[in-house]
This record gives sequence, structure tokens and C-alpha cells, in this order.
Amino acid sequence: MKTTFLTGFLLLCACTLTAQSQPSTKTISVEVSNSWSKDKADAPVVLKIKDLQPGFRVRSAVVMNGNEEIPSQLDDLNGDLKADELAFVMDIPAKSKKMLTITLSSAKTDKTYPSRVFAEMLIRDTKKQKHAPIQSVTVPGTTNFYSMLHGHGPMFESELVAYRVYFNQKQTVDPYGKFKKGLEIQESRFYPNDEQLARGFGDDVLMVGNSCGIGALKGWDGTKATHIEPIAFRTESILAYGPVRTIADVTVKGWDYQGKELNMTNRYILYAGHRDLLVETFFDAPLQDEVFCTGVQNIMGNETLSESDHKGLVGSWGRHWPVNDTVKYAKETVGIATYIPQKYIRKEVKDKDNFLYTLSAPGSDRFHHYTMFTSCKETFGYPTPEAWFAYMREWKEELQHPVQIKIKN
Repeated sequence: MKTTFLTGFLLLCACTLTAQSQPSTKTISVEVSNSWSKDKADAPVVLKIKDLQPGFRVRSAVVMNGNEEIPSQLDDLNGDLKADELAFVMDIPAKSKKMLTITLSSAKTDKTYPSRVFAEMLIRDTKKQKHAPIQSVTVPGTTNFYSMLHGHGPMFESELVAYRVYFNQKQTVDPYGKFKKGLEIQESRFYPNDEQLARGFGDDVLMVGNSCGIGALKGWDGTKATHIEPIAFRTESILAYGPVRTIADVTVKGWDYQGKELNMTNRYILYAGHRDLLVETFFDAPLQDEVFCTGVQNIMGNETLSESDHKGLVGSWGRHWPVNDTVKYAKETVGIATYIPQKYIRKEVKDKDNFLYTLSAPGSDRFHHYTMFTSCKETFGYPTPEAWFAYMREWKEELQHPVQIKIKN
């Protein structure tokens, strides 16, 4: 009798331990549709984990389109080491729908996908000529940290383009143009050497100066764009490294601006297969009557070509030296475009460095805009201002027709 009881107890314990060791899973059907009249390539799809209601901590996910697995990634956006969003890109024909099957799991996975994006931020030791990767760094607003980071801030790329965001009061977005599609920054680190240049690597293609560069958000004093200063603290971080998208944050606290003290984050999101950045701007409290600005750089003064639809889209095209060394480096020709949703726009303006729109969002704690560039060195890009301005109009139309997402169960 005692033996029977003991055997039963051990079996119960074994079953309990086995049950506890089994991962939790949930399978969800998600419909993704493209109601637009044109096909979409690498369309971003983002699902918030809380909307999927898994009931457990999600550590891995698998996205299936029929028998085809779609590479995806889970992103922690608030630093608590828990996934907040599931992101992937997919092709979807015009006027069509795709039913996807998504399996969430509490178990970690060793599965990896080929990376189509790359991001890094490096702190430098100039004496030893070494660099160490960092994920985030915060400094007082009075600290000049610009030269202590290799590349002067976080660097990130897709197959088409690369960017960096300056770690200083300018917070300018600076571009790196490529001859051919592919990932280069891990090797070139934004500064290709002679051997890499001979192999066809790209490099810096724009001297941004005091401008907004490629669609950087700026303050507005009524006549010109202003830098993000004075502030109490500045933080720059990389939140997502791929394989599908990169996310870089620039956060300022205690920004003394237009009689207010603002805490603001600019979030730069770059997807695989894309040259454009989604720029999301967040505040820790609803805005009142504060006015900001963004747009495109006036690349070379009066000789710059520009175009605007006067409804949130503005572009420029010009040719100039990208760096101070005008002997080793030739002039570069680039096109820039920025699009701001019309509900945020207050006025179309310009100053000597930029073609701009002012924007605001009273009563809201956020707004967003988009920006991108092309370099004339691209073998896959837009070689003339006419081609660039035509593409930027198509780009705006596509942004106005995102895919629709429905969680079915």
C-alpha cells in the first residue's frame, strides 16, 4: 500500500514538472490587406503584443504565409526586456489580402534569419584606436560627447541606404550613399578606407552643416530652424538591430523651449527594403501651442532645386562636397524628401539652410513624419531631379495607403 502511494506520488510530481517545463503557445490568424491600386513590396507590418493577448511572456514568434515563413523580430521598446511589438515586412499585390498564421511562444529560440538591416553605436578610445559597442548612453546637456562616439552617434542601414544621427544639439540625420545594394556599415563603420572604396563601397554624401539634413526635427523661432538646446540631459540609444528593422532613439530631458520644459524622444525606424525613415516624436505630456519644424536641406543655396506640393511634401536636389577634404572626395549629388501628414502642418516656410514646414499637435503627446534620400552614385536609384521628384510624389501616395491589419482570433 505504501509502495503504491509512493509510486503514484512520484508519477504526479513527474507529470507536474513536465507540464511546468512545457512552453506556452498561442496561434493567431491575422489578415493583412492592400486596398491600394498598386503592388506593395516589403510593406511593414507591426503588431503590438498586448493586442494579441497571449497571456504569457512572449519570447519567440513564427509568422507563416501559408507554407512560407516570413522573417520577423520581437522588439522591446521600453527597456524592460519584454517584447512589445512583433514586426515584419511582406510583399502584397494590389487589391489583395493575405491570411497569416502567427504562433507566439514563451520559449526562446535559436532560429536566426538573414539580416537585411544593421545598426551599431560605438564608443571610441582614441589613444588605443579601439571601439566598443554600446546600446545606450546618457550625458548632461553641457557635455560635448559628439567626438567620443565613432560616427558621432548611432549608425544604421538597410540594403539601400545608411544613416547616422549626431550626438549633439543639432541631432541632425546624416546620409551614407551606396553604389550597390547591400550592408556595409559593419565593415566600413561609415568611414570606408581606400581599399573598401576601391571595392565599390559607398560613403558620406552630404555636408549637413547647421541644416535639418535629412528630415531632422528642429525648433522654430519664428524666422529660422533652431537646434535642440538648452537641455538637461541627452540620451541616444539603439532599441532594435534587425533582421527586419532598426530602431534608434534620441531623447532629451529638460529642453527649455518656447517657455516650456519639454521631455522629447525622436524615434527613427528603418525597415528592410526601404530608403525612407519613419520618424516618431513623443513627449511625456500633451503639447500645448509649441511649434516645431522639419523639411529638407537647402543643399547648395540658390542653386538647389526644390519642389513642394504645399501639402506636407517637400524635396530638394543639389550637388556639393560632403566633407571638408575637397581633394580626396568629389562633389556628391543627392536628392532629399520629407513628408509630414497634413493634420500637423501649420505653415510652409524656409530659412537660408532649409525648405521647411512648421508643425504642431496641440492636445497630443506625439506626432510623426517621414524622410528619405537618394544619392546619384546609386546604380539602383534616381539619377535626375525629375526622376527623384516624381518618385517622392509616388512615395507620399504609398505612405497614404498603408496595409490594413485585422486580428481574427
